[in-house]
Amino acid sequence: MGTEDAFRAVAARDARFDGSFIHAVRSTGIYCRPSCPARTPKRSNSEFYPTAAAAQAAGYRACRRCLPDAVPGSPEWDLRADLAGRAMRLISDGVVDRCGVQGLADKLGYSERHLTRVLTSELGAGPLGLARANRAHSARVLIETTDISFSDVAFAAGFASLRQFNDTMREIFGRTPTELRGQKRGAPSGAGTVQLRLPFRTPCDIAGVLRFLARRALSGMEESGDGCYARSLRLPHGTGIAKLRAADKHVACALRLSDLRDLGSAVARLRRLLDLDADPVAIGEVLGSDPLLRDSVERSPGVRVPGAVDGLEIVVRAVIGQQISVAAARSTTERLVTELGDELPHPEGGVTRLFPTAEVLAEHAAAALPGPRRRAETVRDVAAAVAEGRLALHPGRDEAELREDLERIRGVGPWTSSYVVMRVLGAPDVLLSGDLALRRGAGLLGIPGEPAELSAHARRWSPWRSYAGVLLWEAAIPAPQQEPFELWEKS
Repeated sequence: MGTEDAFRAVAARDARFDGSFIHAVRSTGIYCRPSCPARTPKRSNSEFYPTAAAAQAAGYRACRRCLPDAVPGSPEWDLRADLAGRAMRLISDGVVDRCGVQGLADKLGYSERHLTRVLTSELGAGPLGLARANRAHSARVLIETTDISFSDVAFAAGFASLRQFNDTMREIFGRTPTELRGQKRGAPSGAGTVQLRLPFRTPCDIAGVLRFLARRALSGMEESGDGCYARSLRLPHGTGIAKLRAADKHVACALRLSDLRDLGSAVARLRRLLDLDADPVAIGEVLGSDPLLRDSVERSPGVRVPGAVDGLEIVVRAVIGQQISVAAARSTTERLVTELGDELPHPEGGVTRLFPTAEVLAEHAAAALPGPRRRAETVRDVAAAVAEGRLALHPGRDEAELREDLERIRGVGPWTSSYVVMRVLGAPDVLLSGDLALRRGAGLLGIPGEPAELSAHARRWSPWRSYAGVLLWEAAIPAPQQEPFELWEKS
């Protein structure tokens, strides 16, 4: 977006661009979201930055009125598969805080120097600056939603010292931690529990994505009912339980963590799970331009593609779910969770277990999984590859490289690798043209259902074919009393 277009968005207070860029005002030294209700400054006083970190690096502090850090992330990071986009997803997951800049560079397959140069050039800040912005936002959430001590907040958010924490909060937010706590916006939580609002761009079909997750919920690991979806999380420093419920312009999230240092990672993973950073206007315009898909777009405004909180879990579930129904896949995977999943140290309701680790699956999956021996061996081989470091399943992977790594494993074909790329990487333009349920949905909408014809027709949906696929799956779901269709891999 050019600077003149950006200024017009600011002058119109257009909330559709919140998170897409940052508006900074020279005369006040403040940076805002585009929809900030403050008086529009002169054009000569406006500067525009791709990220909050870039504005902070330029010496600006966050607006106290519009809270520019508390907006949906840029949809650009979901769409971009280049180095900057992949790096942003890993930085949001806390990789820099845990592994340093060198660890981030290693995961992405580039030198630290090259990575820093690319991010500074494209995003206005290097990995450390981007990670610092994430730490500051995590700290503010803890300050405003819990009563834990500031020293614990600083530690949980990833600051090296209490002094660094205090200086950063004053510099970025223009408030001391004490002053920020004095203007709490959320209900206080007990230590280890955080009440959050996860914002999204409207419209957003949260009901649809929660419905997708509920159909596949595994007893013991997930729980769904009364409009709420809950699940366990295996996180870098500990474990967690997230409870999600749709609300007005946000998802209400109660997050219980065994280690508060995992707050940033948990939030990033839940946002990817629900695809909250998508651009519904751009998606709707492209898909709605197809007369055969228009009614589906209107029935499900703001369609989202379900993502992932754990790459290994998605691969295993995809392998198990090949060529069987949702109910059969759920039953089989539940057995795996019950027999091999660790018990949560803090169970809550029906959420009592974690998905098994790669090491445990590599050793025991072949014996624990009923059904075809080849399927059990594929699950074992995938887990062994992850455990041995031969297969990385994180959102910073290059799409082509991940497909190649997956398809080297016997029993993993193009459907499975495409499904994993779509859910783990959030790839927006994946069409599973060989999927039987998707083809059935296409046929019901009058769209050619044979793979070659469907692929040809779907070119008009690019770059949002993943979202079109979700609409086709929804169209394929039979009446409630019948067995739902699974996402099947074509033999």
